Amino acid sequence: MIKILIDSASDIEQIEAQQMGLYLIPIEVMFGNETFYDGVDLSHTQFFEKLIENDIFPKTSQINEYRWKEAFKELTQNGDQVIAITISSKLSGTFASAQAAAKQFPGQVFVIDSLNAAAGERILGEYALRLLKNGMDVETVVNELNKKKKKIQVIAVVDTLKYLRKGGRISSVVAFAGEMFYVKPVVSVVDGELKLVGKAIGSKRSNNLLMQLVEKCGGIDFSLPYALMYSGLSDEYLQKYLRDSEKLWKQHIDDLDKIPSYLIGSTIGAHIGPNAIGVAFFSNEK
Repeated sequence: MIKILIDSASDIEQIEAQQMGLYLIPIEVMFGNETFYDGVDLSHTQFFEKLIENDIFPKTSQINEYRWKEAFKELTQNGDQVIAITISSKLSGTFASAQAAAKQFPGQVFVIDSLNAAAGERILGEYALRLLKNGMDVETVVNELNKKKKKIQVIAVVDTLKYLRKGGRISSVVAFAGEMFYVKPVVSVVDGELKLVGKAIGSKRSNNLLMQLVEKCGGIDFSLPYALMYSGLSDEYLQKYLRDSEKLWKQHIDDLDKIPSYLIGSTIGAHIGPNAIGVAFFSNEK
């Protein structure tokens, strides 16, 4: 049997992972002296409640080699094979730890650097499940995932630069200027790193820029997994984006309510804050 293990930077919570047929290894989240497991004893909604109500900036801790080794030991004890999908190696040391632990399970454990996070990592996990259902062996699945992950695009509109500044992703000067002029930055995961790819004033213009960037990437391959994502305690901004971009989605989906959408978790949520929206997809680009 082949098992898919994925870390919680994918924004998959434990209950959902069980329903999907995935195995989840959570990242630790610290609010001051309190430590939680992302998506296990701290739901995504609870995380944003704490983020908004507290002055304490949360910190996340990479999954160390020991925790990976214990997870691999448990999942392979019946002779099963494991494909572990991790957050981008350029965003966290989690991949390196998983790779080090996997060396103790030759031929049984295979580690994939998603070069992504949030819904970008999620859809790679969903694609892995689809490949398993087609009866592929472990080497074929691993090769296909490493090939297709290069087509994943994650583009998001962030409501404020405040959290990116606190998390050290941008400078204080850039954040201050952006907040002064009410700039909504558009960020993307590029070659495994979170980068600023555009700026717009106001939600309407930022939503239009988001649509333009999706088209610039070659458009969405609707035959493969895709997802919308949002952060905070309401999907109000996501619903506005859907209204603004209805033409893009209506060509492929009759009912906009059927578009998969997920609440961002703590790993990425700590850096982008509430009221962000985004889209993750496999590009049509050749």
